[in-house]
Amino acid sequence: MAKILFINPVVREEDDPRHVPYGIALLAAIAMRDGHQVQVYDENAWRKGSEVLEQVFNADHWDVIALGGITTAYGSIKSIVKKARIICPHALIVLGGGVLTSLPREMMGFLPEVDVGVIGEGFITFPDILQKVDAQKADWQNIDGTISRTKNDGLVISSQRALLDELDSLPYPAWDLFPLEEVYFPNSQVLFSEEGMLAQRRLDINASYGCSLVCRYCYHLGIAGDMKYETDHHNELQVSFDQPGNYSRTIRYHSPEYIVGMVKHAHEKYNLDFIGFLDENLMTMDQYSKRTWLKEICRLWIENGLQPACIHDDIEHDENCKGIHWSGTSHATLCNPETLKIMREAGCSHLIYGYESFSPHVMKTIGKGATPKTNMRSFFWTLESGIRPIPNQIIGFPNEDFQAIYENMQAWKKLGIVVKPFFATPYPGSEWFTVYRQWIEEQYEGDLEKYILDLGDATRITAVISHNFNAVELLGLRDLMMNFDYKRIEEYEQYWRKNHNIPDGAPSTIFQAPVNNASQKTGNIRLANGTTGSR
Repeated sequence: MAKILFINPVVREEDDPRHVPYGIALLAAIAMRDGHQVQVYDENAWRKGSEVLEQVFNADHWDVIALGGITTAYGSIKSIVKKARIICPHALIVLGGGVLTSLPREMMGFLPEVDVGVIGEGFITFPDILQKVDAQKADWQNIDGTISRTKNDGLVISSQRALLDELDSLPYPAWDLFPLEEVYFPNSQVLFSEEGMLAQRRLDINASYGCSLVCRYCYHLGIAGDMKYETDHHNELQVSFDQPGNYSRTIRYHSPEYIVGMVKHAHEKYNLDFIGFLDENLMTMDQYSKRTWLKEICRLWIENGLQPACIHDDIEHDENCKGIHWSGTSHATLCNPETLKIMREAGCSHLIYGYESFSPHVMKTIGKGATPKTNMRSFFWTLESGIRPIPNQIIGFPNEDFQAIYENMQAWKKLGIVVKPFFATPYPGSEWFTVYRQWIEEQYEGDLEKYILDLGDATRITAVISHNFNAVELLGLRDLMMNFDYKRIEEYEQYWRKNHNIPDGAPSTIFQAPVNNASQKTGNIRLANGTTGSR
């Protein structure tokens, strides 16, 4: 049986490590179930630098070094695999996760040290790779869902891997392999609700995979039925995701019995007081189950003794409260008061809403299906249920303009809140990355890898896809919005209109979306005045 070293790369260096890597924890559990010897080095948790990483590589004769993560972990992954190849020349280096799946051919080019890439979901693919390792057969191209190297240094993508239908067949994550007591439990607090702020022993779970929506800034990377294999003009397989007008979705979720059973197991083993649902959109799954899924989870939560004592006894919450509070994600058009009240009764403390914008003309281009009215309605419904709504917003959408800025500020006034918006970031795998790819690369001197290395969690600005504002303008306008500084925004709007030859009273926009593949490929953006330009 193979000796496997899993490495969790560093992500969000500016923040403390807060989340056990769920995917790696699941794959580790699967590998151990199949009899393999498994160790984990959680570089994101320990952050001990290159000297300790070298010690880890030298600690044993590893057959497989496996790592993965989201695209923003690319910089860490690049340094890890370089060191791994030098110290462990005979180990098979396997890379998976969104960072590989979003750009498989490009990533294998950027990272020549990687032997095999896992495209999409790895629950079946990774065990198949380990079987080949045990049999000492390196015919990776015969394993569905992989990209590997040929003898002449080319790349071959195998057939597409089907998604796992029976999610409940998965073992519980191997949380024991990670530094819970040393790192993760001390960083349990989530500053979105009183219960979250007092959390002392939190773990996160995935109850579902994917989402039914077609938000153009979002990516699912093969776990939602969004991935397609297509042959290009060189007769090579290419992986593609959402493209304008071409969407597909597969909805999958664990049974309520599995979910609550896993939480109860973790509660009894680790004495948890908080669970975070990592799901993209809990309400999507609830809608697909005909509004039974969340209700059944809540019923079983209470039946299994997980309901927080403060709710059961109708008393104020404090750090000594027994039971498990929890949080997750919601959607403005899919939530309803009845379900929200049931969720609160079971211990839901806060729900994160991706409102994105309160401007009707911007919202129509996003693909989310929400309106300012549904955004506002869901906010107050959630508050009335006793759950705290956490609104997320984004600035810098392709057709963001001054009207949108004013409409967002007006909505904040009505809601009594201020939101610090994220920046619209075209992550690889999203529709807007596909549409604006050449424009993005032009902002990085034609070097895609520079863009990948620059990507963060959208709290700082990277590539701009706004047709009306550049990076400096977006940064300044966001600060002025948060201070409700109408005076300076209006002054700048007059300067901006003069600079773009747009008279007072005319729409404050030079936006017109690319209308065909030719404009997408050239990177040229057709402007309202009939000229073209590219930033």
